[in-house]
Amino acid sequence: MQQLRYTPFHERTSALCQPQNWRKWAGYFVVGSYEHTIDREYWAIRNAAGLIDVTPLMKYMLKGKDAANLLHRVTTRDIQKMSVGQVYYTGWCDDEGKMIDDGTVARLDETTFRLTAAEPNLRWLMMNAVGLDVEISEVSDSVASLSLQGPNSRVILNRVCESNLDGLKYFRLMKNKLDGVEVAISRTGYTGDLGYEIWMDAKDAIKVWDALMEAGQDYGITPVGILALDMARVEAGLFMLDVDYTSSGHAWIESQKSSPFELGLDWTVALDKPGYFVGRKALEKDAEVMRREGSSWKLVGIEIDWVGMEELYAEVGLPPQIPGTAIRASMPIMVGNVQVGYASTASWSPLLKKYIALAHLQKPYYELGTDVRMEITVEHQHKHAPAKVVKLPFYDPEWKKK
Repeated sequence: MQQLRYTPFHERTSALCQPQNWRKWAGYFVVGSYEHTIDREYWAIRNAAGLIDVTPLMKYMLKGKDAANLLHRVTTRDIQKMSVGQVYYTGWCDDEGKMIDDGTVARLDETTFRLTAAEPNLRWLMMNAVGLDVEISEVSDSVASLSLQGPNSRVILNRVCESNLDGLKYFRLMKNKLDGVEVAISRTGYTGDLGYEIWMDAKDAIKVWDALMEAGQDYGITPVGILALDMARVEAGLFMLDVDYTSSGHAWIESQKSSPFELGLDWTVALDKPGYFVGRKALEKDAEVMRREGSSWKLVGIEIDWVGMEELYAEVGLPPQIPGTAIRASMPIMVGNVQVGYASTASWSPLLKKYIALAHLQKPYYELGTDVRMEITVEHQHKHAPAKVVKLPFYDPEWKKK
């Protein structure tokens, strides 16, 4: 049985975690929330700057003259087109074109890449590296990482970094010194806001945390747990492995598997890239079917109608009861008396003042503007609240990419 570990930031995060509200993530204990309610943490992401410990991400270093060839082989992106300092978001599939996992690829130099993933993928990488000149090492424990997200994130980093970040473009990476510590900083994140991820040697974790907290004192920097992060990523229309889709390696039956097209990742599937990659034939076939007939399923956003939901609660003499955190559960979606899909994560959006959800819907019910109903529980009774299919993301501020 695997023993749960603490991240290199635990000395600081544990002292700040008032409710001792811990969650398990990839073999680590991480903070669920630092306060007894998550309002301040959520609003830090949207109005100031939230500092999030994301060390539990699986991290792999790939080095050697065939490092790019390996990533070209196992992911759906055209890795050969990547420039040094560029970051790609990508999924990777099995031979049937079904999603195994998703994460980011960063090109650190001509022959060195860092791959992040939600779950262990070392065996998968090693199997596909046979015959290639590439060294693969897992660095999940030795590389600590922080996510600094929110409108004030750039000004805080500029106060404490040797090199100015004003010129760092969206999904680009730079080497820098933060309070004298060698770090890599990527303009990436999981909140849909302006934000950066900071990568460092685990031994430097506390020094980097302290430097950021001090530099951000006048700019509203706030430690943020994964409960507030969960709400932000739903607003950003970002899905999560084992919550919003099942890895094909874990699926018990075929219907639990998803293709990149069903998850809205068409733009990450480079069918025009040269050579073989895992799942290519199946994905080419899927793409052809999509062109002719459309996808059988699609991940979409839905907005639950507040007035309609209010009426369901009013029938039993109650105001609407909305959880204060994102709900990770399967909630049936109906049209008439027929189930046409399910919501996988639902959340109240404090910023948008709407109840929203990520939902998997069958053709043709995923078309924008379609009226559907989502199952909710009202005083122990299953009810169906009116809702509408909307475009993802729910929230997409213009400064995110500027």
